[in-house]
Amino acid sequence: MTQIIDGKAISAQIKDELKGKVAEMKEQGIEICLAVIQVGNDPASTVYVGKKKKACEYIGIKSLAYELPEETGEEELLELIGKLNGRKDVNGILVQLPLPKHIAEEKVLAAIEPVKDVDGFHVQNVGSLCVGKKGFVSCTPAGIIQLLKRYHIEIEGKECVVIGRSNIVGKPMALLLLQENGTVTVTHSRTKNLKEVTSRADILVVAIGKPKMITAEYVKEGAVVIDVGIHRNADNKLCGDVDYESVAPKCSAITPVPGGVGPMTIAMLMYNCVESVALQQ
Repeated sequence: MTQIIDGKAISAQIKDELKGKVAEMKEQGIEICLAVIQVGNDPASTVYVGKKKKACEYIGIKSLAYELPEETGEEELLELIGKLNGRKDVNGILVQLPLPKHIAEEKVLAAIEPVKDVDGFHVQNVGSLCVGKKGFVSCTPAGIIQLLKRYHIEIEGKECVVIGRSNIVGKPMALLLLQENGTVTVTHSRTKNLKEVTSRADILVVAIGKPKMITAEYVKEGAVVIDVGIHRNADNKLCGDVDYESVAPKCSAITPVPGGVGPMTIAMLMYNCVESVALQQ
């Protein structure tokens, strides 16, 4: 019987834990504040920003919203980040991606103070993850580790395969699985014999960005499959990178889309906001 990994339920659990923690901090006079910057009005970004604000409200974190027009210049954005870096009452700064083409993403992410980079994208935080030091961890991979742990899925000694090598998911995911003593292989668009490699995986994390690309023949019987992808199919229904219908019967556990990894990303962002206080002290 395939176990469905319910990201919605686990993320609600984490948010409730954080809500209690934030209430205790408020009693000690500690207020947490997240600044969210969105440039332009990309519809998907607007949805995400709305969800982040809602989560802040639920947990008791103050949120500041900066909704800037599409034509905002790079200098203007960097100036705003500089001001927020200097504000003692702002604990976390988040710039919603993607940014308009005329703004250099790398430059913007590098401008955020590492101790306020709750997305975990700053090179200093990525470096800390590489060497096992304390710092913010990218929210999606951190959320996946929480899903595995809270479903009591053993990582230690397991063959783990990650499909995708992005800076936001693939690379940090591989590092986190390594930290948990998994044996990790990272695959990507240039990998030869991909099916052969993925068929060895006890835990398969799919972040390739292609709708329903991973079918049953990529998956070993009894594997745990984590689907990071999110797309709209021809009928405008949400689907992932995994062909759920064909893959689910082969798995011991699988994340659905929607309701799997997605809600965890926001829960872990909230977790990072709460952690920011200790890091800044």
